[in-house]
Amino acid sequence: MDSKATVLVTGSDGFIGRHLVPYLAAVGHKVIAASRSVVIEGPNIRAARLPDLSQRFNWESLLRGCDAVVHLAGIAHTFAEDELYDRINHQATAALARAANASGVHLVFISSIAAQSGSFSDEELTEDDPPRPINAYGRSKLAAEQAIRAAGGSFTILRPVVIYGEGEKGNLATIRKISLLPVPLPFGGLKARRSVLSVQNLNAAITTAMTDPRARGDTFIVADPVPITVADLIARYRAGFGRPPRLFSIPQALLEFALKTAGQGAIWQRIGCPLVARPDKLLALGWKPS
Repeated sequence: MDSKATVLVTGSDGFIGRHLVPYLAAVGHKVIAASRSVVIEGPNIRAARLPDLSQRFNWESLLRGCDAVVHLAGIAHTFAEDELYDRINHQATAALARAANASGVHLVFISSIAAQSGSFSDEELTEDDPPRPINAYGRSKLAAEQAIRAAGGSFTILRPVVIYGEGEKGNLATIRKISLLPVPLPFGGLKARRSVLSVQNLNAAITTAMTDPRARGDTFIVADPVPITVADLIARYRAGFGRPPRLFSIPQALLEFALKTAGQGAIWQRIGCPLVARPDKLLALGWKPS
């Protein structure tokens, strides 16, 4: 696929889409930015209306004239019934995969590390590990991956870890807000390493998935090569704000007890437990994260 490909980006109004669409346009692709709300406009960018993914519709009109589709649209960070996650993240993706196959369009599916693992893992994750999602979001993403493979078309599946960058959401957005507080924070003793991913590096991974024929028909973990601790992350955020780290240490067992007593055991899993996912397979293709 050359640098002048026409690429449909679904969910272009989301966190990733707002970074990806101008990036693809800047490197020479013609982008159809499909969303339900925000219109992204600019050179090499054309806006399109994305229907409600919870309802059945025909993808073929959106795919007409495209060489590739990057499927970002879906639901995450939302309290929803399992059935809604399945309908939007799985069934709508399955319909897109069938339509992409019929249209001869290469599908790049942005899945999630949640399709492979829970929020922590004592073992470093690779693509060879059997998937063990623990929630409706992860199960819906894994089901979508399976549907894409069954559709028989040209595809690449990317499993990013938690993503940071301007407009980030979820846990990293919370950590960024905490980092803004003008007080010392008791997280200096957190030693568990966590894999994170810059949105710019995800953009580069998507380009690799679109353009490298060796990526077709395969699944890749996407993460910055070097995992970090939550203490490292807070220090980075505060440095970006022009502030010193101002971190102090308390016993990890005490912090774990305090969070679990407050009913925040899930937060402890995300800040005090490890999750290292290795992108070696993607790096072997020549992906060049910054």
